[in-house]
Amino acid sequence: MKLISLLLILIPLSGTVQAQDTTKISLPDFINLGLQNSGQVQYREHELSIAENQVEQAKLSRILPSVRLSSQHGVIPGVQSSNPELSDGSLYLDPNLKNDWENWAIFTRAEINAIQPIYTWGGIRNTINAAQYAKTSAEEQFNAVRAEASLQLLELYYSRLLAEELRTILNDARSTTERVGEELEKLMEEGNPDLDEADLFKYELFLADFNIQTAELEQSESAVSRLWNHILQPAPLQAYRPADPYLQESTSDIETFETYRQTAMRERPELRSITAGMEAARLITEASRSQNKPAILLGITASYANTPNRPRQTNPFIINSTNYANAGVGIVLRQNLNFNSVQNQIEKNEIRYRKVQDLERALTDGLMLELTDAYNQAQVARITLDQTKNKLQTAKNWVRHEQLNWDLGFGNVDNLIEAVQKEFELRVELAQNIFDYNLKLAKLHKAAGMSLP
Repeated sequence: MKLISLLLILIPLSGTVQAQDTTKISLPDFINLGLQNSGQVQYREHELSIAENQVEQAKLSRILPSVRLSSQHGVIPGVQSSNPELSDGSLYLDPNLKNDWENWAIFTRAEINAIQPIYTWGGIRNTINAAQYAKTSAEEQFNAVRAEASLQLLELYYSRLLAEELRTILNDARSTTERVGEELEKLMEEGNPDLDEADLFKYELFLADFNIQTAELEQSESAVSRLWNHILQPAPLQAYRPADPYLQESTSDIETFETYRQTAMRERPELRSITAGMEAARLITEASRSQNKPAILLGITASYANTPNRPRQTNPFIINSTNYANAGVGIVLRQNLNFNSVQNQIEKNEIRYRKVQDLERALTDGLMLELTDAYNQAQVARITLDQTKNKLQTAKNWVRHEQLNWDLGFGNVDNLIEAVQKEFELRVELAQNIFDYNLKLAKLHKAAGMSLP
């Protein structure tokens, strides 16, 4: 029977949940909640956080990017002079000054060095800008992942509606099938000569297949219920079901292909990510070129040492390395003399830049193919849906015609059963075509970088 085959193929994983607290959820809320609980989206969100951290790290290179503090500690002996007339600040004048091994003290020395860039030939500026474009690229990659996940969630939401619609059709079919069975039994009891015994066999086979299909649908409903629970993570004794009362076709119309093409070239997050990534690669190349030129820096240094048993000397040309204080500020020229290594790095960055350029062209070609295919499928789905509506209306007229003939006493049982069966087949087909149209229109919007309908 065609109805059985159609139900077997067309019924997706779907279902309803009976619970003490059932919450109706709309499609936008379903997608938002699903995105919040999506591990893939959360993973990409961490990638975005890393990109934001790298921007902050690059900005920190503008102000004192290098500040180092070092200290040394230990115990050392004091000093003993053979000239009692020398003061503690003049002990360096004693040529016979020697260590006093019976006088020990704690030695402490600390030194701080800092570098403040003054002019780096655009190296720091380009590095910061490159990090910002890399962050923009990561944001667009995150948007692309969200768009793909949103499309999958939309498909799951509509699958639930489709299953409920098919459940309604299946229940109607059961009711009609039971009535047909009662009529066949009545005709058989009356000994109606128009009743063919083959009709009874067909009916019994149809009923057996119908019961099998009902059991399969129940299993499918249970499976999709578990999938909804996994995605939405409801509280105990809470269940979700679609807020939409039934599956209905999207109200959005299909625009011209040129409209979608222009929108895709402007709004697709993958293209925007590549554009930002290409600019980041260019700026990184420019930053690496600045290493061939001397950077002008401001150097700051300060050091301090203290040991109680080793007096500080008053002569500025004599420094006691265990007891002194010193500070200095000056201009520093820093030049990387490994020119071959710098040039190799520049060439590597240039290759990366050209690689991203080629990736942009390849991605554009791929997106155009995707958009063309999505547009064609949406157009075909629209035509198929309209034609199925017309076919269903014809089938309904056929059923009314056969029922009227039956009521008047000259109807044919084969024609009536075939007409009823065809109507239910087309109801199933219409529900599936509405689902297909909504999904393919959503894929078209996603391919064009537009919000889902």
